[in-house]
Amino acid sequence: PFIPTGWFHGAQPSVGPPGSFVGYPFPARHPSPSHHPQTWQQHEGLRRVKRAWVIPPISISENHKRIPHLLVQIKSDKQQPGGVIYSIKGPGVDEEPLGIFSIDKFSGKVFLNAMLDREENDRFRLKAFALDLGGMTLEDPTDLEIIVVDQNDNRPLFRQDVFTGRVVEGAEPGTCVMTADASDADDPETDNAALRYSILEQGAAGMFSINATTGEICTARPGLDRETVGVYNLTVQAADMSGDGLTTTATAVIYLDDINDNPPEFTKEEFSMEVEEQAAGVDVGKIFVHDKDLAGSPNWLAKFTVLEGDPEGAFAIRTDPLTNDGVISVAKVRDRFELTVSVQNEQPLEPAAPASPRALATVRVRVQDVNEAPVFRENPRRVSVLEGAPPGTSVTTYTASDPDTRQLQTLTYALLYDPADWLQLDPHSGTVRTKRELLHPSAFLQGGWYIALVLARDDAEPPLSATGTLSIEILEVNDHAPLLQPPAGVVCGRPGRGGKLLLGATDDDRPPHGAPFHFQLSPQHPQLAHNWSITRFNGEGWQGGGLLAVLVELPEGPYSLPLLLRDSGTPPRERQELLNISVCRCGRDGTCEDGVLAATTAGAGVTLGALMIILGSILLLLGDVPPYDTALIYDYEGSGSVASPLSSIVSSLTDEDQDYDYLSEWGPRFRRLADLYGQ
Repeated sequence: PFIPTGWFHGAQPSVGPPGSFVGYPFPARHPSPSHHPQTWQQHEGLRRVKRAWVIPPISISENHKRIPHLLVQIKSDKQQPGGVIYSIKGPGVDEEPLGIFSIDKFSGKVFLNAMLDREENDRFRLKAFALDLGGMTLEDPTDLEIIVVDQNDNRPLFRQDVFTGRVVEGAEPGTCVMTADASDADDPETDNAALRYSILEQGAAGMFSINATTGEICTARPGLDRETVGVYNLTVQAADMSGDGLTTTATAVIYLDDINDNPPEFTKEEFSMEVEEQAAGVDVGKIFVHDKDLAGSPNWLAKFTVLEGDPEGAFAIRTDPLTNDGVISVAKVRDRFELTVSVQNEQPLEPAAPASPRALATVRVRVQDVNEAPVFRENPRRVSVLEGAPPGTSVTTYTASDPDTRQLQTLTYALLYDPADWLQLDPHSGTVRTKRELLHPSAFLQGGWYIALVLARDDAEPPLSATGTLSIEILEVNDHAPLLQPPAGVVCGRPGRGGKLLLGATDDDRPPHGAPFHFQLSPQHPQLAHNWSITRFNGEGWQGGGLLAVLVELPEGPYSLPLLLRDSGTPPRERQELLNISVCRCGRDGTCEDGVLAATTAGAGVTLGALMIILGSILLLLGDVPPYDTALIYDYEGSGSVASPLSSIVSSLTDEDQDYDYLSEWGPRFRRLADLYGQ
């Protein structure tokens, strides 16, 4: 087996010189079957026992400076001296950190070659090998453990340079604020890392203490007052070796939180101020207070209450958040006020706080009368006038009032804004009358409303004025009867085969005095009902029209039908209109046969049939066009345009008697034709 130098047979350990090694023989933990077991010679009755050596750990202090240093010598008894080659492997030899240990391969001496640092490696576990000169293994590898003994070579380190804590003023002794803790890199199992804490300096006589073991800082004495000392700066020390070794320091900053231990006080017992007679909400003046508590906190902010002298609630007091002063504003005015005002904090006062010697103050306010502007109590004033009311019609009486009841002032009135010059105003009474008829439509109306401004002025020096808005609704009157549009048309003369025509109308009145319209055959000609009928038609895009239908087969030719048109106004207006109808020969599809219209209206010059051909060509260019006698919806969006069948253009008049001017009334698409054939 491996044999360290300096061992004895038996149970006693061998003790060598300093740096040598002490060991006991132990049974081998892993006997190797490939070697002959090592035995002792039996003496005095002893039996041969298979033994091996376990080398106890070797201790060496960190920072050892005598380098190289002999740690231990190992030997194998398998060969004669000089016949064994020794080697070691492991961390510190052939593993990081390299080169710390080495062995003399012939003598088996293990050396330390560099200083050790326990904080980097506290122990090394190596393997020792024994080979013969041929490189064959003589022994099983044995463990060699080297323990690095700690030295006090590290100062304590606080977790941070500055510790911050807070505690309320007036806190009881023993109230803990924070913990200023430190650490030490040395061996925690030794006194090298045993820390003790202390306060070196705190600026005041013992207001705080520190737990020597944990570093917890607590209050030590009563009497913490933020108004006297608001911040404490402590110098804290940590020392190892239980307080006798290396030291380090840190700063502990302790802030005192404010409590409401100081009541607010008025700066004087009486305040005086003046205010002019004005509208509500005007600031009169300030009352000043002083509070020692933390500015801006609820313990500092003042709250004011009027205790006496203001039964009507004429005054209000608010707190200026920047200065903590009380700002008095007036809502109602009298000749003179004498107020008693109290002050306290928003936060309740601490029970132990002293009472304020100036919690009440007297405020005397003298009100100066000044001229105030007139006031329109109803602004805007809304009234209604019938459309077309004659000049001189009374609209309303629009007057203002003067708040200065003690000053005998006279108000006068004038029209400040009357864009259409429709009104006249009595300057003394404020009565508004019409100056001319108020009619629809007008560019000065907005949704049927006319807006005017009335000025009221007093006779003070200097005079003050007020402006009132007069909104006049022009009520629509049903003063226009409906007008047939268009006044002519073409139908197929056979019932059920295109013999129908849509009827429309226009009305200059605004809703509800216009559509829907009512169409009927003239009651004065009851015989028309044998051949014709009119029914109501309500289609998409068609606001109340009529549908004219042929009841019996009629011969071709012109017809004149007297119609009665009526609107939906209250009361309704009606008109007698003459509808010119051309009855044509029906084709199989219900339309007029080709050439029929041209033949029936032929004459000198350009006939209306030729005009129809031109119109048909134009409409073909516009896209898909429905056939004749269908309900084509006319798409001109101007005033009074209606839907009309395309076949309703033809009339039975001759070219000499034909009036083409009505084409211009059918919208922009027909205006060019009206210009060509109306000349």
